[in-house]
This record gives sequence, C-alpha cells and structure tokens, in this order.
Amino acid sequence: MDGSARRTRPRSRGRRRAAQVLVVALLLGVAVGCGAKPLAEPAAAPSTTAPPPPPPPPPVYWPLLGVESGPVPDRPALAVKIENSVDARPQTGLNSADMVWEEVVEGGITRFVAVYHSTIPGQIGPIRSVRPMDTAIAAPLRGLFAFSGGQRPFVDAVAAAGLQVVSHDGGAAGFYRLNTRYAPHNVYADPNAFLGQADPAHLAPPAPQFAHATPDQQPSATVGGVPTGVVNLKLSGMSRPSWTWSAPTGAWLRAEGSTPATESDGTPLRAANVVVLRVQVVNTAFTDPAGNPVPETQMVGSGEALVASGGASIAASWSKVSADAPVVLTDAAGQPILLAPGTTWVELVPTGTGSVAVG
Repeated sequence: MDGSARRTRPRSRGRRRAAQVLVVALLLGVAVGCGAKPLAEPAAAPSTTAPPPPPPPPPVYWPLLGVESGPVPDRPALAVKIENSVDARPQTGLNSADMVWEEVVEGGITRFVAVYHSTIPGQIGPIRSVRPMDTAIAAPLRGLFAFSGGQRPFVDAVAAAGLQVVSHDGGAAGFYRLNTRYAPHNVYADPNAFLGQADPAHLAPPAPQFAHATPDQQPSATVGGVPTGVVNLKLSGMSRPSWTWSAPTGAWLRAEGSTPATESDGTPLRAANVVVLRVQVVNTAFTDPAGNPVPETQMVGSGEALVASGGASIAASWSKVSADAPVVLTDAAGQPILLAPGTTWVELVPTGTGSVAVG
C-alpha cells in the first residue's frame, strides 16, 4: 500500500501541470490563435470642447450723438427753426435736440436750428421762419425741415437742396398756437406729427455730422486742449451767450448774458460739446417786415474754430466744401477732431463783429 501510494503522487502533479499548460494555451488561443482577432483598443471619448462663441456684433451709435444706441429707428432727422428773442424765452424742447445751431439774423438777435433724431419730445417751440443760411445747415441731414414760413426764395432753396419742407404757412399738420403767448412768438408743434408726414424719399436716418470719440478713445479737447471753465461769446451787440462747464452734471450749461438759460420747465440748457465756428456774415438784398436787411452766414468755405468738451477746449479749423456736405473739424496737425458723445451746440460767431474768449 505504501509503495503504491508513492508511485501515484508524481503522476497527479504531472496532470496538474498539464492542465495549467492547457489553460494558458487556451487563453493564448483566444488572443492570437485560430485566426482570432486581437482585442480592439477602447474607442476615444468624444471631444467635449465647445466651439468658440461668435464675436459680438459691432456697436451701433446714434449718428448725431455718437452714443451707443442699439438698432437705430428708420426715421429721418428733423430740423426745426426755433426763435431766441427775449419774448421767445424760455423755449420748449431744446434739450431733446441732438444738435443745435445758433445764427445771427436781422436786428442782431439770434435763432436756432434744432435737430431732432434720437429723442422726439412731445412739444417744441416757439417756431419761426426760415433764413438763407438754414439750407446749408440742414441740407447734409437729408431729412425734414420745419419752420413757420419765410420769403419765397428761402423756402424754395430748402426744397431745392433735397430737404422736405414742413411749413406752417404751407398748411403742414402739427403746428398750433399757444394762447399763453402772443403772436408771432406762440407757434408750437408736435414733432411726431412732422415725422409722420415724411415722404418715401425722406425716411432714412441721417449720416453722422461730426466725428465722436468711441469708448476706447478720448475727445480731442480733453487730450490735446487746455482746461476751460467758461466759453464767452459775442455774436452781436444784442447776443452774448456763454457756456460754463459743470463738473457735477458733466455738461456745459448755457447763459444768455448773465441769465441762466433754461427750458420752459426750468431745466438748464446743456450740451456735451460746444463748437464755435468763426464765419463771415453778409447782408443780402432781402429785408424783414421792419426794413432790416436779412443777413446770411456764409457756410461754404473754411475758417477758425474752437471745440469745448469735458471741461477743456482746443483750437481747430473748420471746412465745408458744399452746401450739402457736413462741416469737417481738424486740429493743428490736420487730424479729425473727436467730440465727446452727446449733444452738440454749434455757435456761428461772425468774424467781423463777434468774439470768442475762454477762461
């Protein structure tokens, strides 16, 4: 029994080794034997990196303000002749204008051409008659020009320049008279009614009239000008407006002589920019009802200028190549002047009888 048991132990160990070899061979056979394909590499995980977002659309600006606007409405610019005699003050709606031009008319008084586009107030006035230089002021806007009336050659010149005439004397809708003022200082209007009369040829928004600093730029006056607290102007013996910089409000505030200028609701008249153009003023062959010669500001040409923005001012030059071209402002090096975004008042100061002083 003992010898027989000893003889069977090696045979059992051999069988175990053979079984182990067989298992290894079978495993190898699964991997490479019998024509079996190798195990496939695991598939790569899909990329989770998102494509870069599209660039944001370029900003859109109100063309007459240089202020970011979003989509600009399809409405034209509306220029309106506003009176500035003592009997006309305080006016209504001037602070809503994108641009205001001040000009000398007969007798040494001044009148305004107020241009509305970004904001349309409910009421404006008092509205008065057209003058010969108004065509060259408003023609680059290619929109509507509203006034109470005027001598036939002046009215015809507005239409010939490509502007749509909106005249009280011509029967246009939107004008009315206030019973709280006496004629002729009581013609007022709803400017929305004027815009509602725009014909198909006068629906497009205006082109920019001046260059404005973008958010990554600075106005030319604040970069290359001198600190300025007040701009004193003499347009005539009767008209001596001034503009004083108000740091708390970030605006230039207007005065008529020593009297602060306000809207009819008491709000001070203000501007982001005051642009002074030295201009030639000549008498025409026309007279007003009182017999005074009607002057004309010569708008086509060139001359000296002053630009005040942000509590500073800079000497400049202006040029205008044709009646329907905008005024171009350049610095001493011939580079474009950049205005601050916001409302601009343009003061047309006669070279012969007017003056400009800053302090």
